[in-house]
Order: sequence, then structure tokens, then C-alpha cells
Amino acid sequence: MKLAGDDGKVPFCNECNKYWFDSFASSAMVLVANEFDEIVLLRQGYISDIYTTLVSGYISPGETAEQTAVREVKEEVGITLDSLEYDGTVWFDKGDLLIHCYVGRTHKSDLVLSQEVDSAEWTKAEDVVKTLYPDAPGNAAYALYKNFMKRRGTPLETSV
Repeated sequence: MKLAGDDGKVPFCNECNKYWFDSFASSAMVLVANEFDEIVLLRQGYISDIYTTLVSGYISPGETAEQTAVREVKEEVGITLDSLEYDGTVWFDKGDLLIHCYVGRTHKSDLVLSQEVDSAEWTKAEDVVKTLYPDAPGNAAYALYKNFMKRRGTPLETSV
């Protein structure tokens, strides 16, 4: 253990000359929208047979969250983004995962799916809520969708 400023005592390796802070995985999630405010929704059987989700993937060492977002969209649905806007982070407790959220804009085009995507389609923004994972703590996809709808002037109703 070695003092690391405001973090207090932290495990330290004298051979590596490196602190060993607690770490967790990070990923990027992208709400991909086109000029018609349609959103790409994915079905991935290994995640759920019932609900749809947004494009996402783990950040690789040496890669920024933005690079991951652009790469994952290209890999999973074959889309090159025109722009990428940061939307904040969501902590996913179940997976000890920090998710960096983005809205990616592109022009409507055919989707070319990777092997890990069972199906994907452009969906009207107002219809996304019908199949997206329901609102729950740590649900980055729903939080990102809710922010997107609010910015476009059609906030989602919340139940009391």
C-alpha cells in the first residue's frame, strides 16, 4: 500500500512502479439516428429475445470512447456516422460497467449486420419505446433515448 494523494493508500507495485487502482470495464453506446429521426434498433439473442437495444461495445485498450462508438456502429450495422455527440455516462451496476453514451447522426441507408446482431431496423423515434428495454436504473439505452426525445421536443411521459 502506498499513499496516492487524495485517494489515500492504494495497492502499489514497486517492480512496475505503478499504482493498482480498482478498475472496471468501459463501453460506448450509440443511438444512431437519421435525417427522418428514425433510430437503429438491434436484436441480439444473447442479450434478449424480447427487447431491442442500441449499438454498443467495449472500449479496447488504446482506444477512446469516441473511437469505440464509431467503430461499433460500423462493425454492427455497417454505418459510417456523419457526426457524434456526447450524451454523458451511465453506471451499469449489474455488469460493473461505465457506459459512455452518444447520439450518432447519419443518412438513412441499408444496414449491414455483423454476426453478433440477429436483426436491426430503422424505427420511428416515437415507436422505439415499444420494444426498447424498459426504463430502469442503469439502463443506458433508455436514458439515452429519453434524452434524445427531450432534445427533439417530444419528452417521454413518465409514470408516477
